[in-house]
Amino acid sequence: MTAAVQRRYQDVAAELRALIRTEGFRPGDRLLTERQIAQRLDVGRSLVRDAIVMLEVEGLVQVRQGSGIYLLDGAATTSAMADDIGPFELLEARMIIESAVAGLAAATVTKADITAMREALEEERRVMGCADGDYSGDRRFHLLIAEATQNGVLVQMVTDLWDRRARSRMWAQLHSRVFDQTYRARWLDDHQEILDALRARDSLRARKAMSDHIAHVSQILMQLSDPDDPSFDGYLFSTARAHQVL
Repeated sequence: MTAAVQRRYQDVAAELRALIRTEGFRPGDRLLTERQIAQRLDVGRSLVRDAIVMLEVEGLVQVRQGSGIYLLDGAATTSAMADDIGPFELLEARMIIESAVAGLAAATVTKADITAMREALEEERRVMGCADGDYSGDRRFHLLIAEATQNGVLVQMVTDLWDRRARSRMWAQLHSRVFDQTYRARWLDDHQEILDALRARDSLRARKAMSDHIAHVSQILMQLSDPDDPSFDGYLFSTARAHQVL
């Protein structure tokens, strides 16, 4: 991933800061909606979402569920976010890589791999109702799929993606809004479908199941990131591009 691609949402965040200044918004004011910002800056809404999450982490804005985006009384510090990565940009990368990994794993998976994945899935079910938001079983399940490929390079690539997620303040900010356990229940159903496809050694089914799972995660996070438009246009999210190459 080039530095230019990494800066796309950061550039949008800079344009949004400039827009806030030129429009004369003051602390406490409600800003434009995501749709209006996207139209004003002539960019995709997935980039706007990542930019807003970035500004929220910096303390410049606050997203209030069901109300809108509000300007806070604080100064943004872009240097603190220089090494972060947008959550939807990360999800797009995961869709491309992990879907291909799941397809390969279906051809190489062993009985021991399936047993370990089943245990990880059971761990996810046990902690689903915990208040601390433990997602260690989620990570373990995805890494076990990579390990089932018996390809060390792919294992390292998937590990790196999940490490980036763990370090990302933007991801943590957005993911903290996932309070409804029905979301996690749906993701568990997705994991079960992936596991069933791997057990059947069906590469196409496994590839599609992983792609659908990451798309579901993206859709839910996008809903939570856009309180002004709960009936958002789902086809606009960034992972739609990844579907074109699957």
